[in-house]
Amino acid sequence: MSTVTWSGLMDHPIVQAPMAGGASRPALAAAVSGAGGLGFLAAGYKTAAQVREEITETRRLTPRPFGVNVFVPSPGPVDAEAVAAYRKRLEPEAARLGVALGEPAGGDDNWDAKVADLLADPPPVVGFTFGCPSHEVIAAFQGRGAVVVVTVTSVAEAEAASAADALCVQGIEAGAHRGSFRNTAELGTEVREAGQNALGVRDLLRGLREVTDQPLIAAGGLGNGRHVAEVLALGARAAQLGTAFLRAPESGASPVHKDALADPRFTSTAVTRAFSGRPARGLVNRFLAQHGPHAPAAYPQVHHVTSPLRKAAAAQGDAHSMALWAGTSFRMASAAPAAQIVADLIMSL
Repeated sequence: MSTVTWSGLMDHPIVQAPMAGGASRPALAAAVSGAGGLGFLAAGYKTAAQVREEITETRRLTPRPFGVNVFVPSPGPVDAEAVAAYRKRLEPEAARLGVALGEPAGGDDNWDAKVADLLADPPPVVGFTFGCPSHEVIAAFQGRGAVVVVTVTSVAEAEAASAADALCVQGIEAGAHRGSFRNTAELGTEVREAGQNALGVRDLLRGLREVTDQPLIAAGGLGNGRHVAEVLALGARAAQLGTAFLRAPESGASPVHKDALADPRFTSTAVTRAFSGRPARGLVNRFLAQHGPHAPAAYPQVHHVTSPLRKAAAAQGDAHSMALWAGTSFRMASAAPAAQIVADLIMSL
């Protein structure tokens, strides 16, 4: 176990979710931590050097504890023909946006370099998603004084992460990527709007409280103080919110993404593999509806293929051709400063 006490990490039971792709930049993490919550940086899609730069900047902005979340490599069989067919399907999208599609590269998101760099000088909290690191890696971080958090989406995953100091319990309502340890074709039912095997955060909390004494951080569709109070009453030690902070001025989300969360044209969310090849929840737009049913279970191959499309769509203001990650309570997202969002959540508990 870590030498850092859980109670010393935050004044209020509010955790800002690590959102890869730019939203969870140092300004946001520092603002949430400065307001008494626990801010998080996202290491996904960055080099170890880029992550270190963000840690340095966050430390400059706040003396308060914060966390860094890392993608765990989860290699599995990839149907190269299915990826090629999906890439072919997207060629008209690339032509319309005036860009070339990316190549379907694999990779482990610079795992070894990031782990080595973080171990050399870790932040107070280190989180992991898409899997559970080895006991040796967990113990190494704990030995350096870091609190280790692993994201889980089922009781079985929680049992596999028993060495962690805390679990982030992610329900199907959560925006962006599911933290599931596996990404296989049989998860197709989950993509067709959850499926029967994916639990909501409240049900998952009830199940986990019976099998573990680890501190639990509840995540998934939490948008206001009432939601936070509900999960705390179910045994969570804190509530993790991501979409609730996306529209804040400190968020690095694109203006197109921020505006879409309040745009009446977008009325619902769904789980899709359309943009990355992994199940992820976003606002239902044209791209998601048109291509989602055809996207293979291939991550990060699909992510790399669609990356130029998503960047071009954001630059061109095309909300219907980019990933608009959002949880089920997206309409509650406020454009207030992050510190005010934390204060409003606490006042309404």
